Amino acid sequence: MARHLFLKNTIRILAAIAAAVLAVWAADPPAQPLPFSHKNHAGALKLQCKMCHPSPDPGQSMTIAAPSVCMQCHSAIKTDSPAIQKLAHYAAENKPVPWVRIYEIPAYVEFSHRAHIAAKNTCEDCHGKVAERDALYREVNLNMGTCMDCHAGKRFSTNCNFCHDPR
Repeated sequence: MARHLFLKNTIRILAAIAAAVLAVWAADPPAQPLPFSHKNHAGALKLQCKMCHPSPDPGQSMTIAAPSVCMQCHSAIKTDSPAIQKLAHYAAENKPVPWVRIYEIPAYVEFSHRAHIAAKNTCEDCHGKVAERDALYREVNLNMGTCMDCHAGKRFSTNCNFCHDPR
C-alpha cells in the first residue's frame, strides 16, 4: 500500500513538473494578425468574456466576435491606428480576423463551455489570468489529468463516459 501511494505521488509530482515545463515552453505568444490586449479590454475596461466570445447553441464552443462587433467601439476609438484600420477592412469585407488559436479541445472529448459556466467555473479556471495579459499564450495545460483533478476537486464525475463518447 505504501509503495502504491509513493508511486501515485511520484507520478503526480512528475506530471506537475512536466506541466510547469510545458507552461514555460508554451509561454511565447503566437504572432496574431492584429494586436489585441486582453489586459486592456477584459482588465482595464472590464468587458465580459462573453461579449467577445459568445457561446452559440448548443454551447459546446465559445466563438470569437465578428469584426463588426469590435467596430461598435472602434468606429470612434483609435481610428487612426493601422491595426484598427486593418480591423475595419475585415469588417467592411465581412471576413473574420484569422486569429491563431491558443486552446483547442480534441474532437474525441465531449465538452460544453455552457455546462462548465453553469457549474460556476470561471474562464480563468481553464485559461489562466487572461485579463492580465497583453498577448495570450497557452498558460494552462489542458489535458486529461488537469480535467480529472478539477472534476475530482469539485466532486463531478470522473467516469470516462462523462467526457468521452463511448462508441
